[in-house]
Amino acid sequence: MKAETSNRITEGVIWQQLLLFFFPILFGTFFQQLYNAADAMIVGRFVGKEALSAVGGSAGMLTNMIVGFFVGLSSGASVIISQYYGAKRPEMVGYAVHTSIAFSIAAGIIMMAAGIILAPWMLTAMGTPEDVMAPSILYLRIYFLGMVGNLVYNTGAAILRAVGDSKRPLYFLIISCLTNILLDVLFVIVFRLGVMGAACATILSQLLSASMVTVCLMRTADMHRLIWKQVRLDARMLRRIIRIGFPAGVQSVMYGLSNVIVQSGINSLGTDSVAAWAAYSKIDSVFWMMVNSFGIAVTTFVGQNYGAGKMDRVRGGVRSCMKMTLAASALMSWLIYNWGIFGYELFTSDAEVIRIGIAMMQYLAPTYVTYVAIEVLSGSLRGVGDCWVPMMLCMIGICAIRVGWILFAVPLKRDMYQIMFCYPLTWVVTTILFVVYYLGFSRLKATKQRIT
Repeated sequence: MKAETSNRITEGVIWQQLLLFFFPILFGTFFQQLYNAADAMIVGRFVGKEALSAVGGSAGMLTNMIVGFFVGLSSGASVIISQYYGAKRPEMVGYAVHTSIAFSIAAGIIMMAAGIILAPWMLTAMGTPEDVMAPSILYLRIYFLGMVGNLVYNTGAAILRAVGDSKRPLYFLIISCLTNILLDVLFVIVFRLGVMGAACATILSQLLSASMVTVCLMRTADMHRLIWKQVRLDARMLRRIIRIGFPAGVQSVMYGLSNVIVQSGINSLGTDSVAAWAAYSKIDSVFWMMVNSFGIAVTTFVGQNYGAGKMDRVRGGVRSCMKMTLAASALMSWLIYNWGIFGYELFTSDAEVIRIGIAMMQYLAPTYVTYVAIEVLSGSLRGVGDCWVPMMLCMIGICAIRVGWILFAVPLKRDMYQIMFCYPLTWVVTTILFVVYYLGFSRLKATKQRIT
């Protein structure tokens, strides 16, 4: 097939193939973040800091955590598809594609209903300030109305990346992002719909991206073609997807829950701190989109080469990805520390919010490099189906220690530096755990090809 012969992930120069796959993911993630930041930027500038807190604070944290669980869960399908695609087994790729699409639709319906009903309870549990509670509930409920489109797009994009196509998800995100910005301007600035307008713009743009990725999968001539009459939950394949994806989903939730707890600590400092943290999270996302893109790239690279039985390329890919991610992270830390100040003016003109936000940014930016090994090694291990131990390492290093710090250390000195210290602390501890496991005990140390 044409797509197969043009895929050089299992054949080309390792670092070049990683970069060729990485950059479309990076730009796609950039537009995904711009997509999310557009709501915060426009409501922050044209509605006020309460609206900024509603869109980018507790509600934004919750949506990221919930969607992150499903994306992590669906990564099981991505790993399986990349392995079978590398092994050239079209019948198994077909089972995985149609099962994952069916699962995304069913999960989207369930999450939509649960999110609409539980929105007030979730926001109250996070200690959301009273003055932003009503707009936060409104934003969250409208956001959950578009959950099916959100999950279908993320699943479809994961399928395309699993077979080595990282360009078309980028094109779809660019179109969707520009649509979201235009709708934000129309609904928020022109029609003055406030938080409701921003939420409506988001779900309509997600519906557009889901439609484009679905049409793309239906029109491909390769083994991952989507045929609607074959969309069903295959029990055997679903078990395989969940076996690999569930630990990744739980790992994502642990990150989200720990961030929710941190958000609760920030909420206790008042609306100015909440708004500053919301804006910082958008600037901070520039680093995360870069490191996550490397993680996605190495997962697909490792998965396809593992499926093809090329273990030397698997280990070489991990080493190359680690070096490139470390270098890029150091550069990103320097840029954010020195120039991130200009990003705050995109979100708010409130002088106190900007002052607090700059202090947050200059405290955390120099520590980014301590996270790199977690993302690269976790993605590499996931590519060969080793997901349970990384989940446990993150449960200990990220979740347990971070929660313990917020619950026991922060009450002794309740300020933003005490709260934020939990990030570098847990990154360093978890990095040590991952390096020890990868070098001494992981499946990649002495593994044989095993795809059933």
